[in-house]
Amino acid sequence: MGVVYLITHGQASFPDNVDARLSAGGVEQAAVVGAELLRRTLPLSSARSGTQARQVKTAEIVLDWLGHAALVEYDPRWNEYDHTEILRLHGDDAPQRDLDPRACPEILDAALTEWVAAGAAGPCAETWPAFVARVEGALRDVVSLLEMEESAIVFTSGGVISTLAGLVLGTPEAGLLKLNPVIVNCGITRLESTRNGVTLLSFNEHAHLEGRASRLLSHRAHRQLPRTTA
Repeated sequence: MGVVYLITHGQASFPDNVDARLSAGGVEQAAVVGAELLRRTLPLSSARSGTQARQVKTAEIVLDWLGHAALVEYDPRWNEYDHTEILRLHGDDAPQRDLDPRACPEILDAALTEWVAAGAAGPCAETWPAFVARVEGALRDVVSLLEMEESAIVFTSGGVISTLAGLVLGTPEAGLLKLNPVIVNCGITRLESTRNGVTLLSFNEHAHLEGRASRLLSHRAHRQLPRTTA
């Protein structure tokens, strides 16, 4: 049995775009999750990252902590959906720079719902079924490389992770629409590869971003979560 660690990229800068870089807080978040993964002493055999700037930088920081900077391979199949096109074709076409960051998640949720419902007939260059096939294929390739007791680490985005979690549970649509809104930046999701297929071990772990690190806790591109009292 092998384990795939899916790491959500750190908080992106604003205004947000398809290839947004990490904010200063996102850089700190990546260092915190790097320290957490170092503590776990993973038997790491491979590393993958999407090619978007926020994913690449998160991978760089975390793998530097783990001493495996040279291990990473970049695969655009791990990139996030194109939210700008989805907002343009399924949303109200409001320029994102003019949106209140706190309002944007609700607007995006509605557009994503329409994107999923449109299926293969949707107007986006990448339809919902094509997105599911892309990320499922990327996961399948990572899993195929795992030997017994090995671990792989992937740096990607919330939509990819929530869709894969839903796929493993049998409902990728519910994964994207119900789980994506609660994914935290630099959270950890673990999938286990067994003889019977891939199972979900954990979703969106973020205890490493509580206590003294609670000021860094955020989800989606910009929304800050309430601080804990610990």
